[in-house]
Amino acid sequence: MRVLFMCTANSCRSILSEAMFNHLAPAGFAAVSAGSFPKGQVLPRSLLTLQRNGIAIDGLHSKGNDAFESNPPDVVITVCDKAAGESCPVYFGPALKTHWGLEDPSDVIGDEAVVDAAFHSTLMRIGQRCQAFFDLPFHSLSRDQLKAELDRIGTL
Repeated sequence: MRVLFMCTANSCRSILSEAMFNHLAPAGFAAVSAGSFPKGQVLPRSLLTLQRNGIAIDGLHSKGNDAFESNPPDVVITVCDKAAGESCPVYFGPALKTHWGLEDPSDVIGDEAVVDAAFHSTLMRIGQRCQAFFDLPFHSLSRDQLKAELDRIGTL
């Protein structure tokens, strides 16, 4: 199963999600990320947070929708935080779509410890959601049931 994590800039939350998903993924699962308006570079603190947690950063880069052009995803997960007034990108393919809103840790203002804690907290929440995803009984869920479960995971 191929999962696409989408946000606007593809420099923080979607990158953290792609890396964590692939770090935890059993065989047969893979993630990629993209942005509707990619910044063209990953935030250094995103990469540092991943490294500090033993998660590979090789190949991570900010990219647009062309990241999945030749290999469309089965599931698209947007990670923008609607509560913050952000507009999430929309993917109009046949993939199942869900929203796992995350506050942007790069918006946190404070000293190094406060900002580091925000990035770490976001990564841990992503990990919790990814694990819940992998724990789903995919073989026994209909498409509608899978959509409902994906939506539920977004509330964790």
